[in-house]
Amino acid sequence: MEQLDIETKLAAARTRLIIDKPFLGALVLRLPLVMANPEWCKTTATDARKFYYNPEFIEQLTLAETQFILAHEALHCALSHFARREHRIKHRWDLACDFAINPLLVNDGLQPPPGTLYEKSYDGMTAEEIYPFMEDNENDQTLDMHVYDRPEEQQTKPNDRTPPPPPPSDRQDEKNSGEQPQPQPAENTGGSPQPPPLSHDERENLSVQWQQRLAGAAQQAQQAGKLSGDMARLVDFLLQPKLPWRMLLARYMSVLARDDYSYTRPSSRRGDPAVFPSLRSSQIEVVVVIDTSGSIAETEMKEFVTEIDAIKGQLRARIILHACDAALAADGPWQYEPWEEFSLPRDFKGGGGTDFRPVFTWADQLDRSPDLLMYFTDAQGSFPTSTPFFPVLWLVKGKTPVPWGQRVQLN
Repeated sequence: MEQLDIETKLAAARTRLIIDKPFLGALVLRLPLVMANPEWCKTTATDARKFYYNPEFIEQLTLAETQFILAHEALHCALSHFARREHRIKHRWDLACDFAINPLLVNDGLQPPPGTLYEKSYDGMTAEEIYPFMEDNENDQTLDMHVYDRPEEQQTKPNDRTPPPPPPSDRQDEKNSGEQPQPQPAENTGGSPQPPPLSHDERENLSVQWQQRLAGAAQQAQQAGKLSGDMARLVDFLLQPKLPWRMLLARYMSVLARDDYSYTRPSSRRGDPAVFPSLRSSQIEVVVVIDTSGSIAETEMKEFVTEIDAIKGQLRARIILHACDAALAADGPWQYEPWEEFSLPRDFKGGGGTDFRPVFTWADQLDRSPDLLMYFTDAQGSFPTSTPFFPVLWLVKGKTPVPWGQRVQLN
């Protein structure tokens, strides 16, 4: 098949994705198509900047399989797999990334090419969750190549090599978004040479860019009514705040403590009769609820309580603690003044299912509405149908979304 026909097949596959799967199609459009030198690229590859392909491999694929491989490379980029490896062994990490992506695409109705890594039991798991199950077996290979970094034995010190050119900016992407990205001209070697791995700064910059692209693609697909449930949950999970939950908790409580205006008349000795609103730092009342259904370990409960104790002392916060699984703890609630140490009153053993409704029914009956209710849970339970009139902060272990309130990811 001539090169023009290969380009036509790639363009047709990409167009079909844009029409049928606008979320994936929008991501694929962000990767220029580049014919690679077959000496290093046997199938397809990405460096988080471009989509590299071997024409002979694309020739063997059906149009449906070509759609799959395009979406596969785009998801590697959109999920920032190039920036999440950290200390992990590259070969095992590459396998885990493919096992995380491929079930998503299969569930979305795409047709995988022969040789695609797929394991149904990994459905819904992230690469980090899959990695511990991977064995460093050289016989297992990814169908594509991940050329955004090098294996550990090939790594060099940052000062030993010249940094690669910076990634294209999104401004450039937007300028060319209405055009069909064209493959780069082949060199004398028969295609583009293997790109250098990403530098640290490039990984950071590209991670931010791809997160923005992910959010934009998801919004467009939702408006078109063509974002699958699996993809929507994935996007929601990936766009959660990545700051440590302790930092988010401290920031949230600090803002709450200061966001209270006082119109108290100043002393007459000041000579100014005008009364101006001013921020006051008064005592706040916080309700803390721990899910004791068995999904939260005792060590995690103690760590959570210790962190709140450290924060509350600085904010003059009065804490009301309660516990709940399917029903409220019979011997609760427990109250802690700002000067008292906040600790678990007893050991909590795992119970039945999870029901959040008893907590909010109880909180609505308090003499004073809490300034904040914090719920430590895995979010897998029955929620009230109506939103309460006080702010709610869910500190969630796991990936389950919440219907309302502010969600902070714990792990």
